[in-house]
Amino acid sequence: MAPQRFPETNNPTELARQLADTELATHVDEFEERSQFPREIVRTLGRAGLLGLPYPAEYGGGGHDYETYLTVLEILATRWLAVAQSVNIHVLSCYPLAAHGTDEQRDRWLGSMLGGEQLGANCISEAEAGSDISAMACRGRAHPDGSAYTLDGAKAWTSHAGQADYYNIFCRTGRAGVRGLSVLLAPATTRGLTTGRPERKMGVRSSPTATVTLDGAEVAADRMIGRPGKGFLIATGLFDRGRLGVAACAVGLATAALDQAVSYARKPRSSGGPAIDSQGLAFLLADLSTQVAAARALVREAARTLDSGVRDSVVTAEAARAKLFATDTAMRVTTDAMQALGAHSAGQDHPAERWMREAKLLQIIEGTNQIQRVVIARSL
Repeated sequence: MAPQRFPETNNPTELARQLADTELATHVDEFEERSQFPREIVRTLGRAGLLGLPYPAEYGGGGHDYETYLTVLEILATRWLAVAQSVNIHVLSCYPLAAHGTDEQRDRWLGSMLGGEQLGANCISEAEAGSDISAMACRGRAHPDGSAYTLDGAKAWTSHAGQADYYNIFCRTGRAGVRGLSVLLAPATTRGLTTGRPERKMGVRSSPTATVTLDGAEVAADRMIGRPGKGFLIATGLFDRGRLGVAACAVGLATAALDQAVSYARKPRSSGGPAIDSQGLAFLLADLSTQVAAARALVREAARTLDSGVRDSVVTAEAARAKLFATDTAMRVTTDAMQALGAHSAGQDHPAERWMREAKLLQIIEGTNQIQRVVIARSL
């Protein structure tokens, strides 16, 4: 088999555009129709260097700032949201080890993660513990000799479940509340770790989501990321970055819908000039364009805040604002774009129908937009 060739460019955003057009746009319809995970396409993005962009080059990452990474996510989402979300999910799965692991742990595992050959997932949510992770019930009990932990519980709505090669298991290893939470890096081959049937979701159907069940699953103690009890701090960093990733994907989705509506409105009609000559439609599209530009600016500003290294509380509030505004914008733009496109856009063969379903999902994942309002209000 001949080695894979990639576009010759050192610019990750230009590389993302070319791969989005050649690898994503040409396959999205068939994979979404079959609810099939595009593992080889995600692996291709990894080999091109797009799955480790915001991490240090010394470990095989791209060494880029978060603003560049979010721009890449936005570009990918204009062609295929599920793949952009898979990139985001995997990049987030590298965060606990990259930010809180020991040098020895990073030397052992991080390189294969950042290269994309190993696909990752985070196991945080539970049926009775979503945004309130202090209610987490999944428990990790230390062996008497300290060599391993035995995990029992179930983690709900795990993206990449059944496809991931490793899982960051957030579990309770200590007392009640957030101070008793820890993170263990579990291989997918861990005995006692199983995944359920994929959820039948309203959107991003080609990205699997399922429950991960832990029934006496044993994970070596040297796979504890950070010290015991550090899980809440790690989760907070994940939430901030996850919300920014979803926000960037929402901007990409809204851009795709807006571009489709504008292209349609500019076509000549049999009854006269293009529909965009009508002020009613032109003003609608102008408002949508302004909302997309505002959402993009808010996401980029939040990314620059994260890159600047300011205190976590500031990043948390800005990430929540970006997620709230960008996903609400995506919902509005995709809905109004369908209105502009007319009846044929309601058919399942038209991408606008899928974009609207996906936009609704983005308002829910990584904390509902009501949760984002709680976070923002607390920061005032």
